[in-house]
Parts: sequence; C-alpha cells; structure tokens
Amino acid sequence: MAELEQAVVVVPAHNEIESLPRSLSALIAASMHTSVPVLIVVVLDACDDGSDQLAERFGPNVHFISTEAGNVGAARAAGFEYARSVCTDVEPARTWFATTDADTIVGSQWLTQMMEAGADMVLGTVRISVWRLPVEVARRYLAAYNSKGPGHDHVHGANMGFRADAYWAVGGFRALSTAEDVDLVERFTSAHMSIHRDAKLSVATSAREDGRAPNGFAAHLRGLARPRRKVHVET
Repeated sequence: MAELEQAVVVVPAHNEIESLPRSLSALIAASMHTSVPVLIVVVLDACDDGSDQLAERFGPNVHFISTEAGNVGAARAAGFEYARSVCTDVEPARTWFATTDADTIVGSQWLTQMMEAGADMVLGTVRISVWRLPVEVARRYLAAYNSKGPGHDHVHGANMGFRADAYWAVGGFRALSTAEDVDLVERFTSAHMSIHRDAKLSVATSAREDGRAPNGFAAHLRGLARPRRKVHVET
C-alpha cells in the first residue's frame, strides 16, 4: 500500500453546539500526534443553534460547511466531497479518511492507530463515559456489547476510517438516515477490501436517547431502557 501523506476527518453535526467544541478539541489533539497534516471538516446539517459561530474558535485546519440535508449519511458524504475538492495536492491512495460524531471524544492516538493498521478500513468501538440511564440498562448494554471477547462485530459511524481511494471505489456514503455506516462496511466487504476491527480503538460517546439516526445508537439505548415485559407461565 502507498504511504499515507494526509488525513481528513469528517464530523456531521445537527444542533450540537454544546458538545461540538469538546469533540473538535480532541480531534485537534489527535491530529497533533500524527506525522501527516490533518484536515477536519465539520458538516453543519440543518443547524439553527448558532453552531456556525464556532468556526471563529478553531484554526485554519478546521473547515465548517453547511448543508440542509437533514440526513446523517448525506452529511458525511458532503464532508468527504468537500475534502476531495480542496485536498488536490495528494492522491487518494495516500489519503486517510475518518469520521466521528459531534458528541464523541477521540483519544490522542486515534488517527495514528487507524493509519498504522495497514488496512483499507478500520472499525473501532465506543464506550459511554457518563451514563444518564438506569444502572440495569448500562449492565444490559455492556453485557451484550462485550460478548464477543477480544474481537468485535460492531459498526459505528462515530469510530471508523478508510483509505480515500477505497472509499471512492465503493461509492462513498449514501444518503441514508440510518445505518449509513453499516451500508458502507457491507460494500467494502463485497469489494473484498481489507477490514481491520480493533476492539482497543475506542472513543467516548454520549448516552443520549435522542439521536440523529432514527434507528441508530440512541434508538438502541432507548430500546434497552424500555421496561421488560414479564411473562406469566401457568403451572
């Protein structure tokens, strides 16, 4: 594989002015631990909370663009299309793409760990640092999430990366309101691309129950929080 010479991180956001600054600060810290220049693209999707004003707080390597798609798949796609239009000095085979969410905090080695994997795609895991749901919900979630042992079969748009040439080869993100990340992984798999699943590549995300994707991670947490129906068995 060609040696990587640059990286791009896309962050879709929809009215997340409270969490977005922390997410971007963590990404900037991660970019400082790489040996290549990193462009961060924030896609403000149908925002009316003043998120655009945050652009003044961050440096020239953080670009803000806007869309009215109201669709997380379309927002991620728009971010990478924008990156392709401005990152013209380095060919796609030498560019690493990654994406996370506006309510997610990455570690300082997040990008480096992805790029050193030597794969076409890298899939990490998520952890919830602050639970706002009942203890029993957290226990059910953790028991199911960690049931695979050292490996994992999870797909999170909040923690994934891929070579730019491989991304474009499979058609990129589609305008799906839910499971746009799963859809992309399925196309990488069908194209026989190399996929590295790293359970230790973890990011901290929120336990919010109101998410952007109708049937995404937040919906999964809502489902766990619902009271379980007791079944009466005649004896």
